[in-house]
Amino acid sequence: MLSISTPFAPPASPGKTRPRAGRSRISSPPSPPSARNRLGARRTRSPPSAPPRRNWRTSSAAAIWISGCRMVMLESSRRLIAVLRDELKVADDVPLHSPWFKGREWDYLKDCLDTGWVSSVGSYVDRFEAATAERCGARFAIAAVNGTAALHLALHAVGVRPGDLVICPSLTFIATANAVAYAGAMPLFADIEERTLGLDPARVAALLKSHGPRFQGRRIAACLPVHVFGHPAAMEPLVAAGAAHGIPVIEDASEALGSRHRGKPCGSLAAAGVLSFNGNKIITTGGGGMVLTDDAALAKRLKHLSTTARVPHAWLFDHDEVGFNYRLPNINAALGCAQLEQLDDFLARKRALADLYRARFADCPGARFVAEPEEDRGNYWLNALRFDDAETRDRFLAETNAAGIQTRPCWRPLHQT
Repeated sequence: MLSISTPFAPPASPGKTRPRAGRSRISSPPSPPSARNRLGARRTRSPPSAPPRRNWRTSSAAAIWISGCRMVMLESSRRLIAVLRDELKVADDVPLHSPWFKGREWDYLKDCLDTGWVSSVGSYVDRFEAATAERCGARFAIAAVNGTAALHLALHAVGVRPGDLVICPSLTFIATANAVAYAGAMPLFADIEERTLGLDPARVAALLKSHGPRFQGRRIAACLPVHVFGHPAAMEPLVAAGAAHGIPVIEDASEALGSRHRGKPCGSLAAAGVLSFNGNKIITTGGGGMVLTDDAALAKRLKHLSTTARVPHAWLFDHDEVGFNYRLPNINAALGCAQLEQLDDFLARKRALADLYRARFADCPGARFVAEPEEDRGNYWLNALRFDDAETRDRFLAETNAAGIQTRPCWRPLHQT
């Protein structure tokens, strides 16, 4: 699997797509094809030093030049180029994502600069937390400096300690496992469902039924499912499996702002949920994260830990435990407020593009569009194609990137790193 470009939809990202086992991650087009062409015949003369230029900005074509070699283009490559160049009339190079600033960003940022409230205290932090909590159907929201910090904060707050284990998927960005490591714990990788690409509840339940809340002498302190590409994981059975063994579940909803699972907003489906506002997410604060929860005591502890565990006082700086300097600056929160006001438009644009891709890639030889589960409504933060084999995937990568359209595969599964 790999991700495909989202030209007119605001922020998409280099992101999470599912590779074949044993295939390493790459972020640029793969090496050029060998000297043998697709029929196995060896070239008998050198390619021209400067292949003819084609106006890829205006039309699709049936062939492409890669490293001086003219190749018949895959049908999947041709269809993607046709969507972007012929239907959407995108003339420039197409990045994988681009942030979208068409709201009141300048007004709110100027207000921060004019008033001097640019650091970790200010009205925009409170405003952004309240608006995000309301949008996600949570009672409380605690802002953090980035999504990884928010994950670490949530894990620490629910009691994950050094030597513990945290159940999480192998198909996720490294930040999920890094946050577990920051807490001194170790990830316990479980397999995913093909349908949702999230943690497989049956496998998690079987693991806990066989071993209980301990595995190989270590305590299982939390379960951390991920909503991959913004497509919701099957949360109810995961939460139930955790509850049966006293294990809290935390949603890594970093990619899933605006997604809904069985009508409920992602991020509000477990003990806590974590969002990311990196520059590649559906809304951005430049860098930022958020922890959502309905638990008042947990929210108070999250806020306390994120502000260096400082004991509230008008002027004294006393700290009652080791805390973290994870506060989101007011100037970043101001950007987030303006972005959140546009979320409905962003989601509509994402869905329109996903619907177009789904229609155009229907019955495409060798490639399938990755769609949301029927009972859910994903945000299509990232559009993805699933290929029948790695060779076809790599040809698609080479052809589309050579045509000025950025595509990329996802990460190597974390259990292979």
